[in-house]
Amino acid sequence: MAQSDVFIIAEAGVNHNGDMDLARRLIDVAAEAGADAVKFQTFTSASLMSDAAPMAEYQKAGAEADSAVEMIRALELGHDQFAELARHCEQRGILFLSTAFDIDSARFLHGLGMRRFKIPSGEITNAPLIRRIARMADQVIVSTGMATLADVEAAVGWIEAEGVEDIVILHCVSNYPAPPEAANLRAMDTLRAAFGHPVGWSDHTLGDAVTLAAVARGATVIEKHFTLDTALPGPDHAMSLNPDELRAMVARIRDVEASLGSGRKAPTEAERETAVVARRSLFARVAIAAGQTVTEEELIALRPGDGLSPARLDDIVGRPAARDIAAGAKLGWNDLA
Repeated sequence: MAQSDVFIIAEAGVNHNGDMDLARRLIDVAAEAGADAVKFQTFTSASLMSDAAPMAEYQKAGAEADSAVEMIRALELGHDQFAELARHCEQRGILFLSTAFDIDSARFLHGLGMRRFKIPSGEITNAPLIRRIARMADQVIVSTGMATLADVEAAVGWIEAEGVEDIVILHCVSNYPAPPEAANLRAMDTLRAAFGHPVGWSDHTLGDAVTLAAVARGATVIEKHFTLDTALPGPDHAMSLNPDELRAMVARIRDVEASLGSGRKAPTEAERETAVVARRSLFARVAIAAGQTVTEEELIALRPGDGLSPARLDDIVGRPAARDIAAGAKLGWNDLA
């Protein structure tokens, strides 16, 4: 991935609600929006949580299940279904990704040809899973919600120890939704400086304002939840972008990305034309006779800027006129001896 390219992951997650038709339509929306990848979540309820696992408050608000296990079980997709979704992604020209929450799921996804793996925030302390994923991955994206710098250091160390060099660290705030004031985007700078890897932003704020700020601050990967309809039942729909919002976010990210430029301070070609109109040249305020020493009082700076710049005033004042200069005439070097 080129350093100047922002890789946009449209996070479908479990917003398919266990419905393959919804899942395929999510792929279509992500592809039409111009995202680089669409990402799902691969897990089994039995390998993810115990019967005693509670639901988060935001999950209670959107879920129709009575327990976390029941909710998760309704959102599972089988291996054959993920294989079908991967094929649909290929047909639509968008990269298929899915977060593996267990080693068997990671092996399955690797078998589908997936080589870019995402470690979700909740698994950043899961050393066995991270190590096994790193052995299969060409690139590992690490989300760091809820993590301390020490947690990130350990996870990155496990990945690097398996020989993976292509690592992207995503700053993340695991509130759903996260208020903008909690975003702390300067933490991306800290992560970049601490580990020397590219950084990005996994966004749980509403809208895309914070996402755009993250791109301007140097995020190379953006991950954002989206849905077909924010009113659908399910734990993540209410905090997700709708299709129009996703399309707009992708377009705005590309605008911000393009606006960052090279960093070299120089006028653009269009500005060179504007400079002729907006800047000034030196004109004779009064008639100046040949041989007369030019003084500052005899000159005036006026538009357009296609003559001698007033920035050269010190090089002009004190020199004799080479010929008669009429009042109102624009000065040229050939007017000076």
